[in-house]
Amino acid sequence: MALAYRPIVWYISSMPRTPPGATRARILEFVSRRLLGGAPPSVREVQEHFGFRSTATVREHLDALVAEGALEQDCGRDRGWRLPGAHAVGRVPLVGRVRAGSLSEAVELADGYVPVDARDAEDAFALRVIGESMAGREIHDGDLVLVRRNATVRDGDVVVALIGEEATLKTYRKRGRQVIFEAANPDYADIVPDTRGPDVRILGRVYEVRRCL
Repeated sequence: MALAYRPIVWYISSMPRTPPGATRARILEFVSRRLLGGAPPSVREVQEHFGFRSTATVREHLDALVAEGALEQDCGRDRGWRLPGAHAVGRVPLVGRVRAGSLSEAVELADGYVPVDARDAEDAFALRVIGESMAGREIHDGDLVLVRRNATVRDGDVVVALIGEEATLKTYRKRGRQVIFEAANPDYADIVPDTRGPDVRILGRVYEVRRCL
């Protein structure tokens, strides 16, 4: 019995174990990925993802990551994790086609959300660019533009305007009393609204462009 028993003990003691800190590194990678995606995880979500038996184990790892400086936490917030030196992450709605008088509804029925610095999330929305009319301003088909509503608009700003029921992305130009929505690609025509034509409304000013590769 002794001879048969020893190999079993040796086999069990020789089984590979998780290297020290490996589990914690995986937790950090998971939390970081979620933070960068704009969806900070809860302790329960981390527990379920890794299959821990209790949330206490998760808190132990997360507290250790905070102590090591790998994560920061806003006290009292279940999802209050952030990467060191980073600001809290917010979300802005990704709006599809915007029609007359329905921007609020379009925001409520967003096609999704785009992660941004929380300081930039208030009163903003995102639009997917269609076409190449603004290629001269390095804004291309498929890019995302982040738009600030109710922002002060000056000559030369890139804006999203609603002309009748059609939204357009152009450079805002003011020539006396005439407003021109200028294309940044010579293959596209500028839009010069007729004062007797459809209503014109500036929906917001573009403050960031994100290239979608």
